[in-house]
Amino acid sequence: MFGCNVNITTNVNGIPYLATNGVSVNAESVDFALGFRRIPKISKVAIRIANPIPEGTTGTLPVRFTLNGSTRELTFFGGNPVTAADLAGTGVIEVWYDWFYGIFELSSALPPTA
Repeated sequence: MFGCNVNITTNVNGIPYLATNGVSVNAESVDFALGFRRIPKISKVAIRIANPIPEGTTGTLPVRFTLNGSTRELTFFGGNPVTAADLAGTGVIEVWYDWFYGIFELSSALPPTA
């Protein structure tokens, strides 16, 4: 179907497991680097946020990830952006990735905010 890719780690079900290798903040967004990866163009992806968003970052900034050579904004179901305030700290999130329709959507629950 999509072929085998030995460049990424997958779980027993073939779901790619990627870790961030950097985070940068600018006036418009918070960008996590995943590097260039060859993952299926339609896939569930597990992402380990290894680099926390720096303290003092504006919580309303949208979060973006670089994946397969392009940068995608992370959204909730319905298209609302995931913001810096939603991803405080480190941990693992699940994302639905659809290259054809430009979807990069958070599919895991986030912890409640205080």
